Amino acid sequence: MTQKRGIRSTVPYLLLVPFLLFLALFLYGVINAILEGFGLMPSLGLTALTTDYYAKAFTGSDLSASILYSLYLAGVSSIIAIILGIVISAAVTRARLGQVGQLAGIQIPIMTSHSVAVLFIISMFAGTGLVARALYAGGIIADTTTFPTVVGAVSGWGIILVYVWKEAPFVAFCIITLMAHMGDRYAEAAACLGANPLQTFFAVTLPLCRGALTKAFLVIFAFAFGSYEVPFLLGATLPKALPVLAYIEFQSPDLLNRPYAMAINGIMAVIALALSIVYFLVIRREGREAR
Repeated sequence: MTQKRGIRSTVPYLLLVPFLLFLALFLYGVINAILEGFGLMPSLGLTALTTDYYAKAFTGSDLSASILYSLYLAGVSSIIAIILGIVISAAVTRARLGQVGQLAGIQIPIMTSHSVAVLFIISMFAGTGLVARALYAGGIIADTTTFPTVVGAVSGWGIILVYVWKEAPFVAFCIITLMAHMGDRYAEAAACLGANPLQTFFAVTLPLCRGALTKAFLVIFAFAFGSYEVPFLLGATLPKALPVLAYIEFQSPDLLNRPYAMAINGIMAVIALALSIVYFLVIRREGREAR
């Protein structure tokens, strides 16, 4: 009996072993990247800590342009996604579509990978895509080559479309439960005070969803800022999104350029950490308000 109790008491610790191994591997990669960003790579003969690579990154024109471009893509796509997410959630809740409507309008787009979304955008909006062909067939444009390109456009509208397609359903997923379970009592109270349905939505429903919307915005903004594959496939040659710039510098044939790439990754990590702190503060404020 004592032996069985001893085995049972060790089972939870044994189950933690895979998690601890993955955690150790993750921490090793993070610490190693930080040290490389500060110029410590003994395998290449770099044994002294230095901030030269960060200084090089901050003084280079490529970095500032890439940061601004990534902030632009993340900011515009996140704002549009928040607005569309609210519309989708309100429409699904108002129509009472149930699980089937939520599956088609919210869950399937979330489950679709970004690479599939990129292929869809190219098929629809490229110079030889369906939209350009339809406009040419209707005589709206003289040639399909005059249609604004979705690949390599400096405006990044193709990247923004992909992010919005993926992020708007996520926003709706974050707030649809709140909207669905608010009940009619708030609407009835607002109506008794003379508010119409639109005023009730903006004055009652949205404020109650403010916390969820703020957290959703931070999540999708951080993801869009650090995403690599979408701006790599659809982004402009110049300026490059910050993750693409870091990847290109990392793939340089000159291995001594590796610390510079890690310095860029370190800057991305600091920005992501700042967003995480803001997210934590939002959760903490909600906890205080709930007491």
